[in-house]
Amino acid sequence: MTHLAHARYCDEIVAQTDRLGALITDAGLSRRVPTCPDWNLRELVLHVGGAHRWAGEIVRRRAADEVPDDQVPGTGGPAGGDAAALRAWLAEGAAATAEALREAGPDTGVWTWAWERRTAFWARRMAHETAVHRADAALATGTAYEVAPDLAADTITEWLQIVAFAQAEGDPEAAELSGGERSLHLHATDVPGAEWLIEFGEDGFTWRHAHAKATVALRGPLTGLMLAFNRRQKPDEGGLEVLGDRGLLDFWLDRSSFG
Repeated sequence: MTHLAHARYCDEIVAQTDRLGALITDAGLSRRVPTCPDWNLRELVLHVGGAHRWAGEIVRRRAADEVPDDQVPGTGGPAGGDAAALRAWLAEGAAATAEALREAGPDTGVWTWAWERRTAFWARRMAHETAVHRADAALATGTAYEVAPDLAADTITEWLQIVAFAQAEGDPEAAELSGGERSLHLHATDVPGAEWLIEFGEDGFTWRHAHAKATVALRGPLTGLMLAFNRRQKPDEGGLEVLGDRGLLDFWLDRSSFG
């Protein structure tokens, strides 16, 4: 399962935002978000819209350094307090960021917080940021959640890369993801080739796309795998099953919960 095209990520930023916006109503803005318990639905949307604008500003400036939040126009949200104003503000920011990314292309050098210093990073990151937070909103409102298989698979791959980067940078939680001769296998039963093998070594972990017997396996529909791996549902919900050492799966989930 490979990365998607730059244009596809740009399109997904807009499409996922539109679907998130469709979940916003005046009556529901104060609803708590169970998977982000510090936020209500309005605060979740403000977070997503602010992230879009921040990434878009970095791309538009071709910034070589991090852009402070207070230098990004419009991150505080709309002047109006109703759902219609919030939805329009959210859509406007997503469209502007997607357009900036399309204009820049994938290979323009910009600041990022991660391993890749190109605009391609922000297109991918904002697409997945929006898709996962749309899941938060769907769960908060009791709405069914679906996502394209290739996008769901790439969300898992990107998260593995983020956790590996955090471990390399010395994050204390990620640093604990080690211990030889143990492994975790993710296996989507509805999408051929959507499998990941995480192997724990003495100095950390590695991962690859592979089918192999592991210490613990998490199997089931790909969307469910994506949600569980991002800690948006429990590993034994949504048609998923855990085979083997459940403690090792919990060990991973507990130590990849930053960010």
